[in-house]
Amino acid sequence: MDAAIAQEQHFLTSPPPENKHMKPEETEYYSPVPPVVTPGNACGEAPSDAIMLFDGKDLHNWVSANDTTKPAAWTVHDGVMTVKPGTGNIQTRQRFMDYQLHLEWREPVESADHVGQDRGNSGLFLASVGPGDDGYELQILDSYHNKTYVNGQCGSIYKQYPPLVNACRPPGEWQSYDVIWIAPRFNPDGSLKSPARVTAFQNGVLIQNDVVLKGRTLYIGHPYYSPHGPSPIKLQDHHHLVSFRNIWVRPLHLAE
Repeated sequence: MDAAIAQEQHFLTSPPPENKHMKPEETEYYSPVPPVVTPGNACGEAPSDAIMLFDGKDLHNWVSANDTTKPAAWTVHDGVMTVKPGTGNIQTRQRFMDYQLHLEWREPVESADHVGQDRGNSGLFLASVGPGDDGYELQILDSYHNKTYVNGQCGSIYKQYPPLVNACRPPGEWQSYDVIWIAPRFNPDGSLKSPARVTAFQNGVLIQNDVVLKGRTLYIGHPYYSPHGPSPIKLQDHHHLVSFRNIWVRPLHLAE
């Protein structure tokens, strides 16, 4: 690490005496130079260094979460991927540690006829650590005028943290998640070195602010950690016709 950057990691609570005699250039540094990334032309469009996970054409970047030797069985039509109820969760072929993720989804209009968790239910698993619903879930649900347990509504870290606000649009309208995922780290003996952290925006609104996860998300019981490495990103088949488009990820190479 550059010496100037390392020095900035020490936080002072009063002006140091040498400030009076310093020149501006003593606190300027010119390396390392940040890499150039070309942003998308429109909000939500993938930047130049992003990996497209779903571009509206096919599911070649996805496999069945229950049997990774089999292709994802959801449907693709007019640039949109939709859950095919009963075919199971799907996950990315690629595995990731820390990343920035953009995902757009749409709740089915007919979900308004249902209530609670039986209303446009799906899930974004930020790291899949096994088949089924094993992993760390950011809930996808039609929470537009729909009452349920708050740590299970849309935008919640499932059964751990409710969202800061309910930023849901009505069913039938496209919505978005923008997520920063910091994966957990484990020591060689399998013990937890550092927990997972999540920052998330829904439709441009902050809903999770650098929350520290208590472990994998569970429907029944208390969360816990077990060791794993880089993991796929998973989408949930909860038997509802939730649709997705424009999914991309930027792996982040952060200092340990």
